[in-house]
Amino acid sequence: MKAYVMDAFSKEVFYGNQAGAVIVENELDEALMKNIAAEFKHSETAFIRVIDEKNVAVRYFTPEAEVDLCGHATVAAFSLLRRLGVIGIGEYTAHTKAGKLKISVGEDCVWMDMAPPRFIRELTDAETAELFEAYSLDKRDSVGGMRPAIVSTGLADIIMPVKDRAALMRAVQNSAAVSELSRRLDCVGVHMFALDEGCTAFCSNFAPLYGIEEECATGTANAALTYYLYRASKVKAGEVNRFLQGEHMGRPSSVFSVMTETEAGPRVRIGGDAVISIACDILIDE
Repeated sequence: MKAYVMDAFSKEVFYGNQAGAVIVENELDEALMKNIAAEFKHSETAFIRVIDEKNVAVRYFTPEAEVDLCGHATVAAFSLLRRLGVIGIGEYTAHTKAGKLKISVGEDCVWMDMAPPRFIRELTDAETAELFEAYSLDKRDSVGGMRPAIVSTGLADIIMPVKDRAALMRAVQNSAAVSELSRRLDCVGVHMFALDEGCTAFCSNFAPLYGIEEECATGTANAALTYYLYRASKVKAGEVNRFLQGEHMGRPSSVFSVMTETEAGPRVRIGGDAVISIACDILIDE
């Protein structure tokens, strides 16, 4: 069984966010997929099955559990298929547990439509205080007029604004406290950001509930952040946004997004490239 390690949201090997990618002819047993993801130990591993020339099924596993959607692993999956010559430049449909998503494959970028954005709710004062305390921050690190909120574009995350990049870099996570808060609020994790003139925002993403202490590029969370910022009039429809993530982890990543208004409501697209860093065989008993 062919397997790959992809560096997503990067055009260079050893940068961006690593994702396992396994191409299968038939859907594997769930326990086997979970074991493979645990063996890879990346934040997510994508299991990719080409249905026909325009449709691809993708399932996503963390080292501990299956998740409905993963942005960087989707970019990795379609970039891999393009690089191997399995698919060409064009429009495709990804079949995921979060629904059917439109994918545009270009020569050097994969754009994916996220699930319809949902602004679920703002955190209460007590929840906000608990959140900041879980990162050794306090109200002096908050942003006036911007409260943490739960937002989803396929996966629900706590979107957490902090006042500047220094606060972002100073944050120290209490994993047990963040896991408990994520579980109670039914969220994958926390996406912390600081607005900056050099890009749309600097970001850090944490999902200790799913065994991910920190992640250097997250498509779904940055899509949710795009919608959060759109509602706050910080980004405009039709403009390309750029989020920088993973710099202090030594794996800088560039995640692009575009917010659009459609007849069916607002939608967010996430874009980026991915490169192959490792190709190997998985040896299992038939």
